[in-house]
Amino acid sequence: MMKKAAIKKAINYTIDLTKIDGDGAFPCPKCGIIISPDDETEEIYQIVETKVKNDELAELLLTCNKCGSTIKLEGFLTQPES
Repeated sequence: MMKKAAIKKAINYTIDLTKIDGDGAFPCPKCGIIISPDDETEEIYQIVETKVKNDELAELLLTCNKCGSTIKLEGFLTQPES
């Protein structure tokens, strides 16, 4: 009898950026690795999808490269013009 191969399921998380203090960095909800908007290397995470509404970023869908979790970022604030 053959054993079934273990399938690694990705877990989906949603993070509201309006509830994060600081520079926008946050820990992955599953593995805890810090995901920073300043990291452009794609070593820690990859941007999978972007959603734009009225020419403004509305949502980002990321994948954590360490644990494979899918993270949806929402709550991008429109910065008022000075």
